[in-house]
Amino acid sequence: MQGYNPQQLEAKWQKYWKDNDFDSVFKDNSRTKYYVLEMFPYPSGSLHMGHMRVYTIGDVLARFLRMRGYNVLHPMGWDAFGLPAENAAIENGVSPRDWTFENIKEIRQQQKSLGLSYDWNREVTTCHPDYYRWTQWLFLLFYRRGLAYRRNAAINWCPYCETVLANEQVENGCCWRCESEVVTKELEQWFLRITDYAERLLQDLDLLEGWPERVKIMQRNWIGKSYGTEIVFPLKEFPGSELRAFTTRPDTLFGVTYMVIAPDHPMVNELVKGTSYEKEVMDFVRRTVNESEMSRTGEEVEKTGLFTGRHAINPVNGEEVPVLVGNYVLMEYGTGAVMGVPAHDQRDFLFAQKYGLPVKVVINPYDRDLSSDSLVEAHEGPGYMVNSAMFNGLDFEEGKNKITEYLEQEGKGEAKTTYRLRDWLISRQRYWGAPIPVIYCDSCGTVPVPEEELPVTLPENVELAGDRVPALSQYNSFVQAECPACGSKEAKRETDTMDTFMCSSWYFLRYTSPDLEKAPFSSEDADYWMPVDQYIGGIEHAVLHLLYARFFTKVLYDAGMVNVVEPFSRLLAQGMVYKDGAKMSKSKGNVVTPNDIINHYGADTGRLFILFASPPEKDLEWSEQGVEGAHRFLKRVYRLLEEYASVVREGSGKKQPEREEKELRRSVHTAIKKVTGDIEERFNFNTAISAIMEMVNSIYEYVQEKEHGEINSRVLQEALEATVLLLSPFSPHIAEECWRMLGYDNSVLLSSWPEHDPAVLQVEEVEVVVQVNGKVREKMMVPAGLSREEMIDEAYQKERIQQYLKDREVIKAVAVPGKLVNLVVSGDN
Repeated sequence: MQGYNPQQLEAKWQKYWKDNDFDSVFKDNSRTKYYVLEMFPYPSGSLHMGHMRVYTIGDVLARFLRMRGYNVLHPMGWDAFGLPAENAAIENGVSPRDWTFENIKEIRQQQKSLGLSYDWNREVTTCHPDYYRWTQWLFLLFYRRGLAYRRNAAINWCPYCETVLANEQVENGCCWRCESEVVTKELEQWFLRITDYAERLLQDLDLLEGWPERVKIMQRNWIGKSYGTEIVFPLKEFPGSELRAFTTRPDTLFGVTYMVIAPDHPMVNELVKGTSYEKEVMDFVRRTVNESEMSRTGEEVEKTGLFTGRHAINPVNGEEVPVLVGNYVLMEYGTGAVMGVPAHDQRDFLFAQKYGLPVKVVINPYDRDLSSDSLVEAHEGPGYMVNSAMFNGLDFEEGKNKITEYLEQEGKGEAKTTYRLRDWLISRQRYWGAPIPVIYCDSCGTVPVPEEELPVTLPENVELAGDRVPALSQYNSFVQAECPACGSKEAKRETDTMDTFMCSSWYFLRYTSPDLEKAPFSSEDADYWMPVDQYIGGIEHAVLHLLYARFFTKVLYDAGMVNVVEPFSRLLAQGMVYKDGAKMSKSKGNVVTPNDIINHYGADTGRLFILFASPPEKDLEWSEQGVEGAHRFLKRVYRLLEEYASVVREGSGKKQPEREEKELRRSVHTAIKKVTGDIEERFNFNTAISAIMEMVNSIYEYVQEKEHGEINSRVLQEALEATVLLLSPFSPHIAEECWRMLGYDNSVLLSSWPEHDPAVLQVEEVEVVVQVNGKVREKMMVPAGLSREEMIDEAYQKERIQQYLKDREVIKAVAVPGKLVNLVVSGDN
């Protein structure tokens, strides 16, 4: 094969790997295991360069570790359920199943054309009954352990699409897809009790030393543990009724001047019913509950509210304060009611100014007194209590405890720890998801589907109803069921499907036993492979997917099915890929696909560029010039092997290395050390590739200085072998071809990773610059490791330097070991 032809070369070696089953892996107790995993994709169409980046990162690590002697598990699969498949079915007139499997076929071929070393024997597809059978089995496990339950919940409902919408899918009160007005609806929904694991999920973040700190902070904030006090506020107009508010600042209780409740608080209707405020408040409620959390609570969002006409009574001083309903209070967090303390909370201060509500100072800073009339902003910092009756003069921290103790003694409140985290709602009123394995019987109530009857499969023949895919409730043959408990023929199946996060919360375990028919996975296999040693994926999954996977793992640990409490030891959240300053997307028309690169430059070029252009955790700007540069480098490597591999094979040249050979060996072993550390310890793939490039430059400099007959073949062989071996994880196809050029019959993948020799890195001589009064006057070669005094003596011996010192006094001599000597002398030079 003359010249670098990547398309021909890559097809050749991909066939070779497949024919020889290079990527299959099995348990091997004689070797250390390493589980490398990229987050599996949703098969929504062709891959883009963002996908290519994450897969290439994982593949480089997997190939590197195999060469280091590890037993590496590197699987791939498909997160295949979800709403996009239903949308595609509507747009293209095909079933979600057909659309999904067609996309899987296309993406799998793209991944293979990139040379990704996946063990395809372990492929999993979440929408296949063989997989979601076990997702249903795990649901029943949660149910038996009291962790799955059903209750009414308020949801966003699109009457036209007949489905639940996430808050993010409601735009200006309308469905994002059909633009119908969204309504709030109470539905019975299935939940998982993730809140039972809130404290463990929080505490065990400390075990995850290999996770980025920003991801752990995001999870801590999502779990949202708070220490404070829950306070009871009686309602003036409703004797015997009360509002409860949680606060982390009970020391400010005497400063409460109003209360605000969430629009969906269960008491809103009762508070305003039959009053002149009813219509305005209920209109406000209907508008607000359909807005997303961010559009209600974001820092830049205006905080709005309406008076309900009712009042609450402050339990410590008996003052009556107005009760408002506000957009920024969420029922999902705390009690759905907050106390307004405008003097000591900036949000409350701005809200009070807007609506003319009183401001009352109850905490003075240590160095001055505050006046409610002259406040220009809230004092949220420390201080001592004032205007607080018997608590006056207490430090605010002591005041928190004293106020709480008083409330507990009076039965008006209690110390409480709360979490922002809420139970996980898993019900989806859609077709394309794993059916929830439950049957409802008028006589027996809720009955789990027996395990031997799993999977509960989706109806095969999907009939599109206009511009939507009918939910499972529309398929009578699916709904009608026999009660497993009493045999009644009038029972009905649950028609909700599960949130797709259910499927992705355990898929990494299925990879360990992909063909097992009697359980979701083998505990023996899971104990060997788990935890995942390196997990790779986007920062957008930092909370939900990662949190749910951690939750699942802890439940399975408690059930005795796994021996790890955390699923992922190390996490790499790679950056985005941008083009023309914007994230690649079809809507912007700036997508570059792997096929574009493979067809023009080859997969090895694409792999090399996407790792060289930026550190993996940083965003990457796509550059055609950068791709061209990567391609030129690979052609340069290929030419080097074409021309000089024969020199190595023939064994010509001198045997004893001279200075040039020693410099080349030093460059080679420097590169080996650098590349090894950058991959293994730091994931600095860009600097690793740069080190390979510098080594190749050194090889070219060496061979161009020598005639073929003068080349030391043993030194050149070491250099060329190191080049191919170090390059092989990044660009494996060209590495295979070049390895054969060097005369080897085995695959480069079966070769051992090179080790650097510390002795070679020791410099025998170094070049030292000699300055006189700061000007370079001489350069000299001296033994490495000379002391300052010895370097200065060597400088004095140089004839040229002696000429500059003639008839002059040396005022000062300075030496930097291994670099320079500077002689400061009297007079002019």
